[in-house]
Amino acid sequence: MKELLIRDGTIVMKYKPEIHQRRSIRLKGYDYSQEGAYFVTICVDNQECLFGDIVDGKMFLNQAGEIVVDSWTWLTQQYNYVDLDEWIIMPNHLHGIITIMDGRCESNARTTSIGQRKSIGRIIGAFKTVSTKRINILHQNVCARLWQRN
Repeated sequence: MKELLIRDGTIVMKYKPEIHQRRSIRLKGYDYSQEGAYFVTICVDNQECLFGDIVDGKMFLNQAGEIVVDSWTWLTQQYNYVDLDEWIIMPNHLHGIITIMDGRCESNARTTSIGQRKSIGRIIGAFKTVSTKRINILHQNVCARLWQRN
C-alpha cells in the first residue's frame, strides 16, 4: 500500500528513500576522472526557460545565460586538465563536450597528476555551484535551486 500525504489540498505520495531512488546512468567501475571526452547535458530544474529565448532559430542569451557562459568557460581556468570542445546553451539546458587531459603543454601551466584530477561529476558539480550562486545573486534569491540533480 502506498503512503499518501495531503499537502496544500493535493494528495502526494510520501517519499521513501528505500524505494524512490534515481538510478545512476554512470558505468559501474569506470573512472570518470580518466582522460577522455565526455558529452554532458545539464538541465534546469523543472525545465524552466531561464537563460534566454530562441528567435528565428537563434539563441539570445539573457543575463543568466551570460552567467552560464562565464561559469562554463571558468572550468578551463580552474582546472588545467579540462578543455571545452563544442557546447551550446539553450533556454533551459546546456549541451557540451568536456575533455579531460593529462595536462596542458603551456609553459606556465601546472601539470596535474591523474590522482589529483576531479571526476567529470565533480567538475560539473563545481560548474553548477558557481553558476547557481551567481544567478541567485542576480535574481536576489537565497539558496534557490537552479539545476536538476545528477
